[in-house]
Amino acid sequence: MGIRLDIALLRSFVAMADATSVSGAAGQVGRTQAALSQQLKKLEQAVQQPLMIRSGRGVSLTTHGERLLAHAQRILRTHDEAVADLTGENLSGRLRFGCPDDYARVFLPGLLQSFASLHPQVFIEVVCAPSPRLLERLRDKSLDIALVSQPDSAERGHFLRREPLVWVGSKGSQAFRRDPLQLALSDPDALDHLAATASLDRAGREYCIAYASGSVAGLTAVVRSGQAITVMTLTGVPPDLRVLPPSSGLPALPSIGITIQNAAHASRLSSRFEAHVRAVLPTL
Repeated sequence: MGIRLDIALLRSFVAMADATSVSGAAGQVGRTQAALSQQLKKLEQAVQQPLMIRSGRGVSLTTHGERLLAHAQRILRTHDEAVADLTGENLSGRLRFGCPDDYARVFLPGLLQSFASLHPQVFIEVVCAPSPRLLERLRDKSLDIALVSQPDSAERGHFLRREPLVWVGSKGSQAFRRDPLQLALSDPDALDHLAATASLDRAGREYCIAYASGSVAGLTAVVRSGQAITVMTLTGVPPDLRVLPPSSGLPALPSIGITIQNAAHASRLSSRFEAHVRAVLPTL
């Protein structure tokens, strides 16, 4: 009898490849690390080839693993589409989704790609803006669903994840030493703006708003010039900028929570996308 590829084993294999670690994949597929390791062993026995190499940094694919990954992704996509079609769960339509700019670079590719693989007939229109503007658009129903930031609180159970706010500057720049401090911040009612000004006020540090905009691209351009510093979520910091350490003398900043909110009277499509985001976002 030839090789038979089990769907459950392939799904766990793809999760481990995407997460580059057994621990990261365990939460995504709802299995223990030991169970995932056993599944990988079974899959390697089935194909009679080593597929992954473990190291202190996680797992990496062998040449055979890379070849299988391409097949596995295609098999799972076709399998999931077939199941959705046969069970009447195949979705189609248009969804208007809001996402803050600083999350878009990190979270959107994984969220949209994985949802599209399950529901290829759904078109998702993405609007990027600060959380207060997204909430306004949810209220006037020009958005169906949105990721938004909220102040940290003791009631963290509804957060999809928490993110620390950090001071960010250009590499090599001494802008954080300026007096008064030059800031590039988002809209005045956005959490990064409120956290920055409140922390500096408490510390008695003089500052001025050198640039204010709802556009993260504009803010980061000013920071890259070395003329100002900004506040961002740690995850959202571009690789060419640097997180300013406590030794810079800047006051500590709070964390924020990321939640997802639907417009009133959520549709079946937006409810399914919300469930997808709740399952996938914590793993990204």
